[in-house]
Amino acid sequence: MSKKTGSSAIEIRVLGGLLSAHLIITDPAQPFGNMTPPNYDDDLLHLAHDLGSRLLPAFENTATRLPHPRVNLLLGVPVDTHNSTCTAGAGSLLVEMGMLSHLLGDPVYEGAARRAIKALWSYRDASTGLLGNVIDITTGQWTNKLSGVGAGLDSFYEYLLKSYILFGDDGDLKMFNAAYRKIKRFMRKGRSHCNMGVGDHPLYVNVNMHSGRPATTWIDSLSAAFAGTMVLHGDIEEAICAHALYYSIWKRYGVLPERYNWRLKAPDLRFYPLRPELVETTYLLYQATKNPFYLHVGRDILLNLNKYAKTTCGYATVHDVSDKTLEDRMESFFLSETCKYLYLLFDRDNHLNTHSHKFIFTTEGHVFPVQRRFRSKRWSQQWGSKRPRVDSVVQTPTVLNHSDSSCYQVLTKRRYFLPMESRYFEQVISTVGL
Repeated sequence: MSKKTGSSAIEIRVLGGLLSAHLIITDPAQPFGNMTPPNYDDDLLHLAHDLGSRLLPAFENTATRLPHPRVNLLLGVPVDTHNSTCTAGAGSLLVEMGMLSHLLGDPVYEGAARRAIKALWSYRDASTGLLGNVIDITTGQWTNKLSGVGAGLDSFYEYLLKSYILFGDDGDLKMFNAAYRKIKRFMRKGRSHCNMGVGDHPLYVNVNMHSGRPATTWIDSLSAAFAGTMVLHGDIEEAICAHALYYSIWKRYGVLPERYNWRLKAPDLRFYPLRPELVETTYLLYQATKNPFYLHVGRDILLNLNKYAKTTCGYATVHDVSDKTLEDRMESFFLSETCKYLYLLFDRDNHLNTHSHKFIFTTEGHVFPVQRRFRSKRWSQQWGSKRPRVDSVVQTPTVLNHSDSSCYQVLTKRRYFLPMESRYFEQVISTVGL
């Protein structure tokens, strides 16, 4: 295909889908039923290998070791490509590229993704420890100094934690824990605890990466995904509070505006492209707490999607959350994530739910198994002690699971009550003007 395309979008959507399907097909247990096509001979893995190789030129010939944001799958990096990439775009490649390396026994793909992450990490601010939103891959200068948990940064944090869970590299967890502490220190506003004390409802704001001071008065819909990362990290109470804010915004408008101004209590960007982030965190919080409140949230979301976005041929982007006008557009993530998480929320006996500790979702909703074989590196065994040095591949840790102390257990007696006290729910509802 002789056409410029986003290297990160192709990687997380197409490469991730090929790898996930291959892993499901080749699982000897076939937990989802017989998914193996006749005469299957690793065909999807071969396609993934070919695609991964066509993406590698994006990682070449940059002084910063950050990947080019655009690649031509036939010709390589276009001559007229621009040199700016967002942190999430350059730093959310390790899960898929790492899995490809493990399945092929070839460190090149994981190495390229790891070099990009380490490069980004080296460019964080020396004073605050925060990363910016957009960086020039030729100079290493930040062209957008906004730091937050939403668009441009969201999946970077997510993939540090998920990469550790999959591959067991201590370095990934150390970076995640350090970033998480900085997020809590500089971006979190409001009372200290979700379900205790007095003060404003907790809110994660966008800040300047150099000063740590608030830089905008809006939050975006992609920020809703950070509550899911909190669940994975074990910070359940904090996730409950973060989710409640976005659900309240959804309740006010019937869908979630792309940007919401928390000071003006009004949308800054009014469209809703059927994003999955609120649905995903609803699903993950239900899995973590089993509180039926989140089934009610899922029902609300489902009913409103059918009421406002359903068309004759599918579901459409809501152009304006105020009048519910539609656009002739349905993004791919609606099927791969929004619908998938809604379905899984209500399918209690699904194998992914009854064996949730054995799987992880990629940022595009693809399923990867969590297995010990991915925590050792096949190329290390093949090369032995004389293997060539690959400075981007770190040794496998001896400890398989440790993290900062952030696991706050939700009391069993609260399972069938509201996840937050009524007074705090009333507060967050009032905060969004509902």
